[in-house]
Amino acid sequence: MAVPKFDKKELNVVGEVPNRFGGPPTLIYDYPVTPKEAYKAFYRKEPIWQMSGVESKIFTPKLLPDNVARAFVLEEEPFDANDGGGKDMFGIDWEYVPSATGSMVRPGKPFLSDANEWREKIVFPDIDKWEWEAAAKRNNDTYLATDSFNTCWFQTGWYERLISFMDFEGAIMALVDEDQKDAVSELFDKISDLYIKIFDKFITYFPKIDAFTIHDDWGSQKETFFSPAVAAEMIVPHMKKVTDFIHSKGKICDFHSCGQILKQVPNMIAAGWDSWAGQAMNDTHKIYELYGDKILIGVIPDMFDPDTTSEEEQRAAARAYADKFCDPKKPSYLNAYGMRIMTPAFREELYIRSRENYSKG
Repeated sequence: MAVPKFDKKELNVVGEVPNRFGGPPTLIYDYPVTPKEAYKAFYRKEPIWQMSGVESKIFTPKLLPDNVARAFVLEEEPFDANDGGGKDMFGIDWEYVPSATGSMVRPGKPFLSDANEWREKIVFPDIDKWEWEAAAKRNNDTYLATDSFNTCWFQTGWYERLISFMDFEGAIMALVDEDQKDAVSELFDKISDLYIKIFDKFITYFPKIDAFTIHDDWGSQKETFFSPAVAAEMIVPHMKKVTDFIHSKGKICDFHSCGQILKQVPNMIAAGWDSWAGQAMNDTHKIYELYGDKILIGVIPDMFDPDTTSEEEQRAAARAYADKFCDPKKPSYLNAYGMRIMTPAFREELYIRSRENYSKG
C-alpha cells in the first residue's frame, strides 16, 4: 500500500484521549485513514504514523473467568475492580489487592506441590458453558464497533499459569527439575490446546477483534527468571503452537512480558510474536537496534521533564526520536512509557515527523 503524503490539514484536532500517566490528554488528529487501518498497515510493516496505543482498544470481557479474577474487565458494561478476585478458569482463587490495583494467588499453599500431580488434580474448564452469545450481543455493535484497533488481552500465559498452580518457587524449580520437566511440558501442551480453543471462540464470536495480547512475565527488575535455553526448551514450542493458530486466522500476536528480559528477545521471535514493548528497565534502543527487523519493538524515547523543557526542546526531542526509530524499512512504535512526555508539542511534532519519514518508504 502506498503511504499517503502528509497534509497539514491532518493536524485538525478531532478528539482527545486521557493520558493514563497524567499530564494533558493526547490529541487525536484528522488521520488520513482510520486508526484500525493504520495499525494493520503498521503490522504489515507499511507504517503511516508512529503508533502510540491511543489508536487501540483493549477488550477483556467478564465472560472469561480470569478477567474477573484478575480484576481487569474492559467491555461495554462498566466493571468495578473492587469486585474482582475469585476463581479463575481452573478454579484457583485470586485475591484483589487494591493498593496494587491487581490480583494475585495468595502464596504459601500451592495447589500443586509437584508438577506430576497435574493429571490427577487439575480440572480443565468447559468453555462451551461460558456466556459467549450474551457477551457478543453486549459488545459487538457497541464496544467493539469503532475505528479503533481491537486487542483482546489474555492475562495468564504459560509460566504465569504454572505459578498460579505451584507458587513462584515451585514453578521455577519445576521448569528445570529432571523429575518434573516432562510433566510441565505435557501440561503446557494441553494448556496450549485449551488456549487455541478459547481464541477460536473469541474469533468466532467477536469478529472485530484484530489482535491478541498474551501475558507471560519472564523477568524481575534486574534479570530474567530463567535462562534463554530453559525458555527455548520448555515454553517456546508451546507458545508457537498458539501463535501459529492465531496467525492462521489472520490475527496479530502481541506479547506482554515484564522484567529485564533482553536476553529472551530471540525466544520471543522464535515463538512467533509480532510485537513486544518492554518495561523501562530494558534498553529498548539497544533491543530495537539488535532485533527491530525481526519483531516490532515498543521504543521508549529519551525522557525529559515536561515542566522544565521548552516547547522547542520538546519538538526537537520528538524529531530526534522519529528520525532514529520511524524508519519505513524498520518500523517501531511508541512504548507506553513514552506517554509520560506526550505533551501537545511532542505529540504534534512526533506525528508530523513520523508521517514524513514513513511516507518516504
